[in-house]
Amino acid sequence: MDRLPVTLCGSLSRYPVGLGAAMHEAGYRALGLGFAYVPFPCEDLAAALSGMRALGIRGLGISMPFKIEILPLLDAVDELAARIGAVNTVVNDSGRLTGYNTDAVGAVLAVEEVIPPRGVQVTVIGAGGAARAVAFGLASAGARVCVVNRTERSAHELARSISAALGADVSAGPLSDLAAFANAQVVVNATSATMADRGALSPVPAVALRRDQVVMDIVYKPIRTTLLAQAADRGARVIHGGRMLLHQACRQFELYTGRPAPRLALDAALSRFIAGDES
Repeated sequence: MDRLPVTLCGSLSRYPVGLGAAMHEAGYRALGLGFAYVPFPCEDLAAALSGMRALGIRGLGISMPFKIEILPLLDAVDELAARIGAVNTVVNDSGRLTGYNTDAVGAVLAVEEVIPPRGVQVTVIGAGGAARAVAFGLASAGARVCVVNRTERSAHELARSISAALGADVSAGPLSDLAAFANAQVVVNATSATMADRGALSPVPAVALRRDQVVMDIVYKPIRTTLLAQAADRGARVIHGGRMLLHQACRQFELYTGRPAPRLALDAALSRFIAGDES
């Protein structure tokens, strides 16, 4: 009996995690699609993209630290991704690779589950590709965004870039500026500092967090990061990185398959992953 052809998708990361695969695979099963998803460890981005073309891989999610580095390696970049200056999704159309950004919408939808971002003061930690998308998305949604980073110059460069792209007033400062956290209603960590493979350190002193804040960490390995544990202990509402991953994965799913994402199936896969991660 002949086997049906399988359309391959996946992700490129230095630290592959199975959560994205679990969600995408759950979506494929829910719709009965002949797709499969593989998280690939990656050290050579250019070679990986050549492999994507050669093997006919339909779509790849791009993780830190490749989201900016990938831009000149693509055949085309979607308008939104170009404005943000970062790509987290690549779609292969007969060898033509186009970059997209689904992180921005993912961040906004994750925050919106807890608080409407319009008019809210948000401090975004980081100045890399993920931070660019988070800050851009929240500023687009009407939040008043302040970018802080260990290298202050990078924070100011990102703030100027977003301000110019959106006509918004995005501020910036050093990570050590506790006032940026004292004035924030929402704090978002968009760095890899809290990842298990990167030391799992919180970039924010616990004393800078308050019970009336919302704290989101885009890291999902682990789901309960040191930052979120500190925030919860202080009485803040927390958003784990799986929520942003869910929403951005739904948009990726639609780009890869051309079908609306079965969000309930992806969300159930996320819940099962969390239950296993915390057992």
